[in-house]
Amino acid sequence: MNVQGGSEWVVDAYGCDPDALRSIPRLQALVNAIVAEMRLRPVATPLWHQFPGPAGVTGVVVLSESHLTCHTFPEQGYAALNLYCCRPRAPWPWETRLRDALGAREVRVTELQRGERT
Repeated sequence: MNVQGGSEWVVDAYGCDPDALRSIPRLQALVNAIVAEMRLRPVATPLWHQFPGPAGVTGVVVLSESHLTCHTFPEQGYAALNLYCCRPRAPWPWETRLRDALGAREVRVTELQRGERT
């Protein structure tokens, strides 16, 4: 069996600015930068959901390459992003960009190779 998967980035950002984590425009700008700079191709309009009160935001972009998601937790200063691409991509500067966009003090990036089986 020959299976080709792709790369998945699981990204955790800690110590983020709570206001940034509640701001759909700021999160949209971040997601737009990821999509543009990694040359990803959305197949539909991104979907965003603002939770009530001081809670966060969930965003999903369906890509021809797979998906990009963003979940924020302002009360914890935490953001979780997940990008799965079925085609190879150059590394993206997650740490720098999340510090700039969200004020993250710590960023952990785990890259997984998916589906590789020969």
